[in-house]
Amino acid sequence: MAKASFHKNQKVFVKPVGTWAIVEKVIPQWVKGLDEPLKIHYDVGLGREFAATELAADKTDAPTDSIGDLESWRVIREKNRWKESEQATDHPHPGTFPKVVTDEKDWGGWRVPSAEYDRDPLKIEFQARIISASPQLMKLAKVLSRCVAQDPDDLPNDIVQLAKQGTSLLRSIYDTPNSGSELNKAAE
Repeated sequence: MAKASFHKNQKVFVKPVGTWAIVEKVIPQWVKGLDEPLKIHYDVGLGREFAATELAADKTDAPTDSIGDLESWRVIREKNRWKESEQATDHPHPGTFPKVVTDEKDWGGWRVPSAEYDRDPLKIEFQARIISASPQLMKLAKVLSRCVAQDPDDLPNDIVQLAKQGTSLLRSIYDTPNSGSELNKAAE
């Protein structure tokens, strides 16, 4: 006997394809003489029916569509309290260090200890730019994956492979163990 794991219009991740889709139909397989279906398959509009084991539900606690909230990430300059600009002439921005803020009010984010910045300032500046650009890169990967999922046959294989890598990276960002409980604790 089988129970439906997903419902119509639910957003699911299709593991064999590596993309998100919406359940279009729930297809029970009935057997004569039984009150409940023997198996249940799902049509997600990708050309074949999928079993529940091939799908994963969208976690409502996870911030899967909150990329818009991340767009305010930016690099600001903080005054270096340990070294004056004359003492740090080899730094790209003497007398300051980068800080990535993730809030509209310049709170929170990423900063580096001064000793680490002194060791390799160019590397730290590069890391700050990568971190602040991450939300836009996530959005790019999401859009690319969505476009390729709609029509993968008419695209070059390189683009399809890039979309798969983007989907894999997004999955590694969003699918963390115990993410729901950790997010709830962080919100409190």
